Order: sequence, then structure tokens, then C-alpha cells
Amino acid sequence: MALMIKAKKECRWDLVSLGEVMVRFDPGERRIATARSFEVCEGGGEYNVARGLKRCFGLDTAVVTAFADDPVGRLLQDLMYQGGVDQSLVRWVEHDGVGRAARNGLNFTERGFGVRAALGSYDRGHTAVSQLKPGDIDWNDIFGKQGARWFHTGGIFCALSGTTPEVALEAMQAARRNGTIVSYDLNYRASLWKSLGGKKQAQEVNRRIAPHVDVMLGNEEDFSAALGYEVPGMDEHLSAFEVEGFKQMIARVVKDYPSKVVATTLRKAKTATLNDWGAICYCVGLDLRIFGGAGAAVVRGMRGGARSAGDDHSGRHFDGYVPGSDASDERRGSADCAVREWRPRG
Repeated sequence: MALMIKAKKECRWDLVSLGEVMVRFDPGERRIATARSFEVCEGGGEYNVARGLKRCFGLDTAVVTAFADDPVGRLLQDLMYQGGVDQSLVRWVEHDGVGRAARNGLNFTERGFGVRAALGSYDRGHTAVSQLKPGDIDWNDIFGKQGARWFHTGGIFCALSGTTPEVALEAMQAARRNGTIVSYDLNYRASLWKSLGGKKQAQEVNRRIAPHVDVMLGNEEDFSAALGYEVPGMDEHLSAFEVEGFKQMIARVVKDYPSKVVATTLRKAKTATLNDWGAICYCVGLDLRIFGGAGAAVVRGMRGGARSAGDDHSGRHFDGYVPGSDASDERRGSADCAVREWRPRG
């Protein structure tokens, strides 16, 4: 059965996201280690989906997150006002004066240049949102009484602590009980899982979550790193891949889990500002379609501090395995996207 999205008249929100919102520090053309000034904005992988839907499409969105009640938290609040995302579900935690008990997350992000990849540095341990635990949020009120058409969270939130996966599962179960579509971005970050058990633990967590997901999203590494699926023809450096291998991988995911939509982006960085981009998506009841493909879409001239839905302003390349990448998840640019269609035989 295809996705059945509830009517807007039944719901307060078109989408509710669950995740951390950080202060993002941008050194401009400088390096993080030598910068003397930074521009700031807010960012977060799950939050950016809500912000993008609000700012780009005018939809009613909200974010479930938590802030320590200090000047940094109030800065995040002020930045979020510009994005228009409903803050009524934000949880405020008392600040102890120095942040021993709870603090707000910071993300330093420098731009790539030529063959040098972009670089990100997290400072987000012991944050208020990472300390959320089951029972802290009234999900039945959100999805049952007030109503949301769509719920979104992801692997970044689930990598923040030992309790955040349980919070995500609790939210997903409540969403599905109330007929809300659930989407999940695998969004594997090696730096976040490093102290929590690495890939093995990431896969254990995501395999528990996957049965509750209607729409599963990832990039060319995520399904392998976060769920344990091998992609035929993929090398360890992700330097060459064939679309056919991803078709086979998605077919296995759909067989193993009940997701109605499974999609993965296909991006190969040539330089920090030149990237091949494509995507492949499987939808129940529809043909498998390929958007773009290797060499089909090139993103050029990406500059400025634009955010895009679904990215946390760090990007997969910031964990150091994609040379020269600073693609459209970081910069606003233009793309000439070809669309090809593939119809399964039989």
C-alpha cells in the first residue's frame, strides 16, 4: 500500500521533527584553527527538514528539541524565529552556570577549497537534547490530540546518547498509532558513534528502528555503515559506484523492512565545488526511478551559508573520507539535473 498522508484539516502541523539544534560557526574563507571571527546560524540534520519545509514551501512545522536556558540557548531561539519553525515543543532545561549538567551544542564548519575537503568540528557532548529519555515528551498529545501529518528524525539524533534511540522509538510508535507518516534519515556520522560503539552499535540501533519507518533515507555510505548492507561494486573509498548495485541493495532493504519508500543520494565529489549528483528512489506501487546519475548533475559555484533540508551543516565528508567535497548540502548553487527512468522487467 502506498503512503497515506492525513489531511491537513485534521492536524496542527504538516511535519514535526525530533533532533538537536546547534549554533553553527562559519569562519568564512578562513580555517577554523586560525579564524578570529565567525558568522553564526542555527543548524541540525533533523531540524533543517522542518526549516526547509517552512521557509521554502510555507508548511506548518515544529521541532522537538531541548536547550539549556542560558544566553546560547536564547541565541538559538532567536535564530530559529527567523526560520519560522514552531518552538512550542522546545524543552528548556535549567542551566547550572557552567554547563556541567546540560549545555547547548556547537558546530564549527569550514568551507572546502579545490581538492581540500570541507571540515567540521563538533562540540556537543552532554547537551540538553542528548539527555532526553522516554517519558519526557508527551507524544500522544503531539500526534493524537494536536496532530501531525509527518514525523521526521534520524541517525544523528540517535547517536547523541544511549537514551536518544529510545526516545526516537517512542515517538515513532506514537506517530504510527495515530496514522502519522514516519521518515528516518540514516545520516551516519562516524565521529558521533565513535565513543558509543562505532558502526556495530549504529547498526544495532538502526536495525531496531527500521521496522517502524515508512520512508527511509540515506546517502551512498549510510545503508552500509548504519544498517550493514553491502552495495555490489562499491569500493571502500566510495570512489566508483554503479547504479545497478544500489538497486540491488534497495531491493534487499525493502524485503527486510516494511518501508514504503527507500531513497539514497549518489554523490561523487570531484572538488570542493564540483560534484556529480544523483539519487535513486523506490516507492511501493511505483516504478523505481533514477534522478540524475553519475555525471548527470553538476553543482557549481556553491557559496554562502545556505542550509538545505536534511543536513546538519556537517555533511558526510566532514568525517574525512570524501576528498574535496563541499557539495550542495553546504552551499547554495544551481544544478542541471537530468532524469532517467528505469522500469523493472516482469
